[in-house]
Amino acid sequence: MTTFKDVVGKKKLFIGMLHLGIMPGTPFYQEGTYETTLAAAVEDAVALDRGGASGCLIQTVDRVYTTKDDADPARVAGVANIVREIRKATSPDFLVGVQIMRNAVKASIGVAKVCGGSFVRVGALVGATISMHGIVDSSAHDVMAYRRYIGAEDIGVIADIESMHFHWPGGKPIGEIAWDAKYVGASAVAIGDKDESKMLEMIAQIRKAQPGLPILLAGYTNHANAATMMAAADGAFVGTCLEKGGWAGRIDEQRVREYAEIVAKL
Repeated sequence: MTTFKDVVGKKKLFIGMLHLGIMPGTPFYQEGTYETTLAAAVEDAVALDRGGASGCLIQTVDRVYTTKDDADPARVAGVANIVREIRKATSPDFLVGVQIMRNAVKASIGVAKVCGGSFVRVGALVGATISMHGIVDSSAHDVMAYRRYIGAEDIGVIADIESMHFHWPGGKPIGEIAWDAKYVGASAVAIGDKDESKMLEMIAQIRKAQPGLPILLAGYTNHANAATMMAAADGAFVGTCLEKGGWAGRIDEQRVREYAEIVAKL
């Protein structure tokens, strides 16, 4: 099975977003909906794989979250089952990522390791950020200690350092945050902003401060800007432009194929 470390920085990574239905063990879960969520996630992952995406990021969308690195056991079990089924349904070189929101990093790493995942995405690996659910603090020591404890060094860790999920309070140069993330063990960093010129400037600053550190775009790419944005970065998390009916819709395989064709030319 291809690992994240095998490919990151060596080719452009096109990672499709899989936004899950509300999981068991969370306040807004409705009994009887899990099987529908599972089936849709597997079908969408297969569409991404067939369409030419490098992989997927399985991300929970449960409306409310604890800000701690913690997750209800039923929730973790639900995500784990989905990851395992997607791993079985997709090709060996298809990367499968896990992000149990808001910042349940250890649970995400555990699921990835046991169920055949390739990487995790972390909303706050260094510093802290303010979210609608409260202040999200990082704990890089605990994350990396747990990763080693379960022998999951092969699981890539992608750290958001400026995105819809993370913003350093009071501001800090993006190159310094990238240095922090790499220093504590991040395999790559993710950045995102609606302003394309700002994204390109952030990429330039990170390249200067941390040459060789892989950079993924945390959203805000589409078929119109993919050639420009993906040329500058090492990959991207791509969601809305692939989903029927907008954000959190079902994956359209033809849209995946069209995006993959753009990336293949870079």
